[in-house]
Amino acid sequence: MQVHHVNLLAVLAAAIGAMLVGFVWYSPLLFAKPWTRAMGYDPEDKAAIQAMQKSAGPAYFGSFLCSLLTAYVLALFFHWLRVSNVQYGLIVAFHVWAGFVATVQLTGVLFMKQSAKLFAMNTGYQLASYLAMGAILAAWR
Repeated sequence: MQVHHVNLLAVLAAAIGAMLVGFVWYSPLLFAKPWTRAMGYDPEDKAAIQAMQKSAGPAYFGSFLCSLLTAYVLALFFHWLRVSNVQYGLIVAFHVWAGFVATVQLTGVLFMKQSAKLFAMNTGYQLASYLAMGAILAAWR
């Protein structure tokens, strides 16, 4: 199934892949506690953590929609650039991340006075998710 030369199943798989990267990235296995602290929450405050978890449903849904749109646009770039293998897909995904995501997030951090640690965690997740989407989309071309 294709729209504008884009494999929609690959887009769906890439969006799911990005979400899975996020679940692992922000889990207790990796950055849950440091991210929580960097955001100004106390990871030991069980009531606040539970309240945050209860309101997470709409955020996850919105994040998934954003991942779908990102994967679709990245797939369009892959079509226009004639990405033919996973290595080229990873290179293109990295450059899209570096030129559009990292720069926008850094500008936001500079004006919001966020910590470098929070920037590194959030932008690192974005890099990992773009690389995952790039690999999935290129593999399905």
